This record gives sequence, C-alpha cells and structure tokens, in this order.
Amino acid sequence: MLEKLKLRNFRCFEALDAEFASTNVIRGPNAQGKTSLLEAICVLLRLQSPRVSSLAAAIRHEQKGFVLDGLFDARHMQFYLGAARRKLALDSVEQKSASEYLKIGRAVYFSNRDVEIVRGPADLRRKFLDFAAFQVDSAYRSQLRSYEKALRSRNLLLKEPRPNRRQIAAFDGPLVAAGDYITAARTRLIAALQPFAEEAHKDITRSAETLSLAHRRGGGADFRRTLEAATGEDLRLRQTTAGPHRDDLHLLLNGRSPEIASEGQQRTIALALRLAVCALLAEHAGRPPLLLIDDVFGELDFERRNALLKRLPAGSQKFITATDIAWMAPGEARLFHLAAGRLAALTKPPG
Repeated sequence: MLEKLKLRNFRCFEALDAEFASTNVIRGPNAQGKTSLLEAICVLLRLQSPRVSSLAAAIRHEQKGFVLDGLFDARHMQFYLGAARRKLALDSVEQKSASEYLKIGRAVYFSNRDVEIVRGPADLRRKFLDFAAFQVDSAYRSQLRSYEKALRSRNLLLKEPRPNRRQIAAFDGPLVAAGDYITAARTRLIAALQPFAEEAHKDITRSAETLSLAHRRGGGADFRRTLEAATGEDLRLRQTTAGPHRDDLHLLLNGRSPEIASEGQQRTIALALRLAVCALLAEHAGRPPLLLIDDVFGELDFERRNALLKRLPAGSQKFITATDIAWMAPGEARLFHLAAGRLAALTKPPG
C-alpha cells in the first residue's frame, strides 16, 4: 500500500504531501489535477506514465525537474527527473539500475479513454500489452529497448539517399534477437490474459457473449525469414515493414470484430482487459496490484458500475477520481477534494 506521497513540480503541482488509506476517492472539477495525481503515483511505482511516452512532459512549466517521493509497503521510493539528470533511490540508497526498484510495486491504470484500446489504432493495444509485460517479465523492458534501438538505427540507414544493404543487414541480428523475445513474451501474456478477460467479461455483461484474444505477429511465424523477404519493400518504403512494432492484439466479440459493437460493449471489453491484467498480476506477485481508476465510474451505467466494483481485486489499494460521487455507496473510503493543485482530506462525505 502507498501510505505517503510527496510531489514537487509535477504537472500542475508545485508541492503536494498526502497520506492515503486502502480506498481513496479524489473528487474535484475537471482540469484541476486529478489525472495528474494518479499519473504521479504510476510514475513513482513503475517509472512510466500512462499518458505520455516522455516523462519530461510531466515537469512543471519553467521548472528544471520533478521529484516523486513515496512510502510503499514500508519501502522509501524516490524518483527525480530533470533535463540533464535522472535519479532513483530505494530506502535512501541510490540505484544504478531500475531492476530492484521496479520489483516493489505493481499498478493497473483504468481510464475513461480505455475504450480506445478496443477501437483505436494498434499502437494503443501494443502499449497496453507492454505495460502489463513490464510487470510480469523482468527482462522485457531491456529487450524492448534493445529492439527499439536497433529499429531506429535500421530505419535511419533505410532513409539514406543510397542505402547500403550490408550496413542495414548488420542490424538484422540484434533486431531479430530482441524481436523474437518480445514476440514470445507477448504470446505468453495474451494466452495468460485470455481466461481472466473472458471470465471478467461474462461477469460484467451477465450474458453468453464470448470475448477472445489473439496475437497478430508483425514478424510472422519466423521473424528472420520475414525480415529477409521484406528487404525489397523496406528499401522502397524507406522503413522496416516487419517486426513486433507491427504486432496487434486481435479482439473478437462473439467471433466478430468489436469495431462494429456498441460503445457500451466496447467499454465492457476494455474493462475486461484491465481486470484481466489485475488478476494476472495478483497471481504473478501473490498479491493484488495498486489500482488507479481515473474518472471511470461516471461513464458506466448502474449495472456495469456495480459489476466493476465487485470484480476489483479484494485487498487492492484503490485511488478513484471523479467529478461527482453521488453514485458512491457509504463506506470506508477516505475522501479528498482536489482543486487548483491542492489536495484536502474531507472528514465527512460532502453534501
């Protein structure tokens, strides 16, 4: 559980100090920092934002860097990011790598924009898979970075006025080695998510609809052969056309593409995918992940809202943001009000 959190110069926050309970509900108007607070928690635990690829975008305007500081399961976690320096510390000991740091906390981020995972472009589904894979496979992060580095180098050579085939081929080995690892890891992940997603979907819909997941491999059955066969096309298009960067998570609802499903059905699929990750991480780590639920309940009807609440892992710490909490049943949640970057604990439910 995240007991304490301090922010400095993160997004709209100049400074914030807070203590949290098992279930935390943050209420406030739009554009006041609710999403940024959940993002900060995610970055503290996972060194990754659910909103942007570059963490530099989260540095407060005209500041040199941000500081995140938290107490999670009695472990003191600190992360500083500036334009010229990055620092990680665990229990006040600076870390040379992120490997030990990332073993501490796991998180799942729910957003009202998750429907785009279902109906949006393939890169959103790859990001969904990668964020989950980082938390179950300690080597995945470095393998993905190796792949992306080799891909960038290969693409730069393909864009030369006169591409040199021998120079391009020099990057095929590193690209295939890392690519094969990523492909195998994603295939295992999707297979592991399938039963959890199917079960969650049935619980939410209370129907006989079936949800199935499959891995569409951008590198084909044999990445090395596919890459070699695509050399002519790569030279013509000036980019690498085959590989895990072209992967997709193929979703089917009752054997059909969810692109033609209703928005309610699409949102249900997105919820089922997030809940599947929750279940997988709980199974993998032996305890449920921390849940970051950003303005989701207001988008759901009564039945789906209650079904989601029932499906959330028991014992997980929850951070829930909302503009209105009239839907919330009385309970033991700690209530906060957030406005203008200031977080205030409420001693009783607001009227």
